Amino acid sequence: DALEIVRYLSNEQGLAPEELRPGMFEIERRSDDHDWDGDSDVEYTCIQCHSMGRVMTQRRTEEEWGLLITTHRALYPLSDWQAFRYTGPASEQDDPRHPMERAISYLGEVFPLETPEWSAWSANKRPARLEGTWIISGHEPGKGPLYGTMMISVDPRDANVFKTTSSYVYAESGEQIQRTGQTTVYTGYQWRGRSNPGSDDELREVMFVERDQQQIWGRWFRGDYDEIGPNISMKRAVGSTIVTGVHPRAILQGSSTDVTVYGVGLSESEALDFGSGISVESMNEIDDGALRVTLHVAENTGLGGRDLHTNGSIAEDAVVVHNGVDRIEVTPGTGSARAGGAHFPKGYQIFDAWGFDDGPDGEPNTGDDLDLGRIDVSWHLEEYAATYGDDDIDFVGEIQQDGRFVPAADGPNADRSGNRNNIGDVWVVATYGSGDAAISARAHLVVMPPLYMRWEPWAEIETRPRPIGGS
Repeated sequence: DALEIVRYLSNEQGLAPEELRPGMFEIERRSDDHDWDGDSDVEYTCIQCHSMGRVMTQRRTEEEWGLLITTHRALYPLSDWQAFRYTGPASEQDDPRHPMERAISYLGEVFPLETPEWSAWSANKRPARLEGTWIISGHEPGKGPLYGTMMISVDPRDANVFKTTSSYVYAESGEQIQRTGQTTVYTGYQWRGRSNPGSDDELREVMFVERDQQQIWGRWFRGDYDEIGPNISMKRAVGSTIVTGVHPRAILQGSSTDVTVYGVGLSESEALDFGSGISVESMNEIDDGALRVTLHVAENTGLGGRDLHTNGSIAEDAVVVHNGVDRIEVTPGTGSARAGGAHFPKGYQIFDAWGFDDGPDGEPNTGDDLDLGRIDVSWHLEEYAATYGDDDIDFVGEIQQDGRFVPAADGPNADRSGNRNNIGDVWVVATYGSGDAAISARAHLVVMPPLYMRWEPWAEIETRPRPIGGS
């Protein structure tokens, strides 16, 4: 069946870990602004229609790269004028070949079918041994850090298939999540799974098992809305006491702060050592072994990160001592969303605001700046003036106070001049504090037309297949 075909191809004609690693963003469905360090002309030819990640995760002979280009031209004739061919003669200093011809030659050399990396890995690969308890830490845009555990058991009928049971908490809200699922590990390291299948909170899991099988990382996402879901890092649980994180991570110099210490095997008898100048005033055990701790930071304590030492466990840079928020940043700096909801699905964009202390030198954007993590801000939109009388802000959608931009409906809008679609540019502005002490930062948001091309032509288009808050 299809699963066996995929398994065969991944095991016999797959990619070695070092070949896939640079292109993981593509299969994780990240909306990243990837910085390609190869031939810029070839990159330009390819990215007119898709990300470079789609190219980086394939291997072909030069002849097969040529056949792929031919298929592109047959299916999408406009690609000739968008990227593949010159519309006139090449200038004297340019390579006289058409861009597609240069791309075929380059890709056949850089991404050939047979590679020494794959030869070495295919001879050495074997089923991953992942059974046991794993520690989860991660971050979801709009929701913040998360911490928890995953239990993994192998399917007795198939050494490459695993059952998973996960439990984690979003540190900012306290929301508890339980997930059960199944994953198949292809090529000895490529994790492909689903959890809570068939439910409103079903997630797809795309992760990378490191060669030492002590760490797994990647992304979980919804599938119908790829932009929604957490970035995940998992480490094998080794030892009786493990700290996965502290929230909030930023603690103010010369004050007392309540924090929660997350981990495994923690108890009220734990000896927590945050280093010189930070003392534990009180400690109480809460659900799942997490500890609620009140820390006092001395007035003259130096600024910077502090490791947390416990009984047999060290959490590096568990907290950071600061003396105030000096500036904020909005991520992503440039975002994109798609109008939708009437005929095609919406495309959301979720923003986070991060606080920074200028550090010991008191200067912004230098090497000693302190990252204080995600901070609570207010959000609003401002016009990005691209034309005279620009009115995009009135039509493109709205920003929620959790940082999620919800685009307006797709289709011609009779209330807009020229019956235009609800697309355009706006600034997304985050403000920390109020009055004269307020600090702001902004990001550029482009609201585009719907994604008209259907990558799964056999599937029915559903504008809202599963509920999303505020959509």
